[in-house]
Amino acid sequence: MDMPIPNAAVISAKAKIVRRLRSVLPADAVIDDPAETRAYECDALTAYRCPPLCAVLPASTKEVSDVLRICHEEGVPVVPRGSGTSLAGGALPTADCVIVGVARLNQVLEVNYDDRFVRVQTGRTNLSVTGAVEADGFFYAPDPSSQLACAIAGNIAMNSGGAHCLKYGVTTNNLLGVTMVLMDGTVVDLGGAHLDAGGLDLLGVVCGSEGQLGIVTEASLRILPKPEGARPVLIAFESNEVAGACVSDIIRAGVLPVAIEFMDRPVIRATEAFAKAGYPDCEALLIIEVEGSEAEIQDQLDRIIAIARRHDPVELRESKSADESARIWLGRKSAFGAMGQINDYMCLDGTIPVSQLPLVLRRIGELSKDYGLGVGNVFHAGDGNMHPLILFDANKPGDLEKCEAMGADILRLCVEVGGCLTGEHGVGIEKRDLMVDQFAPVDLDAQMAVKDVFDPKWLLNPAKVFPLAASEARRMDTRKA
Repeated sequence: MDMPIPNAAVISAKAKIVRRLRSVLPADAVIDDPAETRAYECDALTAYRCPPLCAVLPASTKEVSDVLRICHEEGVPVVPRGSGTSLAGGALPTADCVIVGVARLNQVLEVNYDDRFVRVQTGRTNLSVTGAVEADGFFYAPDPSSQLACAIAGNIAMNSGGAHCLKYGVTTNNLLGVTMVLMDGTVVDLGGAHLDAGGLDLLGVVCGSEGQLGIVTEASLRILPKPEGARPVLIAFESNEVAGACVSDIIRAGVLPVAIEFMDRPVIRATEAFAKAGYPDCEALLIIEVEGSEAEIQDQLDRIIAIARRHDPVELRESKSADESARIWLGRKSAFGAMGQINDYMCLDGTIPVSQLPLVLRRIGELSKDYGLGVGNVFHAGDGNMHPLILFDANKPGDLEKCEAMGADILRLCVEVGGCLTGEHGVGIEKRDLMVDQFAPVDLDAQMAVKDVFDPKWLLNPAKVFPLAASEARRMDTRKA
């Protein structure tokens, strides 16, 4: 299909915006060639694509401030972008927007071991934060599966978690303070190098706000001493439901592992072919890791193994060496890439009470049969953060729509059993029109009123988070004002 040819007024408006942006940024920091802006047309939710008007790569808080001030004056929407690993379409552009990427904001600004924090620019990758302090015996706890690539900015926007969030919490539990640029270019500092700053908890509002309120350019993050030791155990079961019941019993018993990860047969088979981690032939397996002194580790593992044996595991493998521990984790860390080799898939992100795991796993299996689409389950079982991977054929007409409908049913199920639409991926565009299944109109109106305060013109990250009709009505009202 032929692309529409922009008219002279559109071309002139774009040229003016690009010219103004180039007046405050280095020449190579403004990208407006259509061939180059295609790199920014989507994030990891690749089913949806739209090239932006242009993309910019500022390298300081001041440059971000200058960019937002210009866009605010010109009435141009802005889409913040970390590393583009969002699975919910959180960084999907609109055709009239400026992408503000944080990739060049990648410096460590301060390390303080006495007060246990590190201050970084938010384009720095998650794993490299630990890399900056691990030689001195510290680490940064949140560890999303994409931690090698994902940026701290995106982690803050989506309140990301990871395998070890059961013990250490998600991003909000490890975020002490931020420097944030508002849409009009104003720079604000929230929190600091300490827990629980005085006044309103605006830091809690910002973390998980998905780029709706401002662009975070610097962050003070809590760092922790490395544990004395850690050891995983692999437990295989004959059904998903039994594995889910085992998780529920472990949590009920008051044991707090550092991680409880779940994988089912489709994922196990894919990861074995891909990573050859030596996993058993089973319907479901758990990887449970504990940490502490050797005595603490053994005591926790003994209690976990005793609970697991009551569920008749088909195999129980306790790690005896660092090499064996690495192999147990190898498949789990490779799971998403392995599944991508065999099929197109959509990765969901509903969160449920742990006690509901057996029921939800059974219902997902039933929905898989109803829709005729395969599902692979791999997720953080300890805190009930589900990640069903719905398999579909992107080249088959109607398959994507069927996949989305099944995903919506799974997410509604999560809400029905007392959970929520997202644990760490965010709402983005993927779940925006499902927000009405979790929130009443008055609740959504209160959330949108917060955005009114931070971004009165509704220019930041448009068409995300809130149901599209409601957010567009809000945006149009601001234009009339």
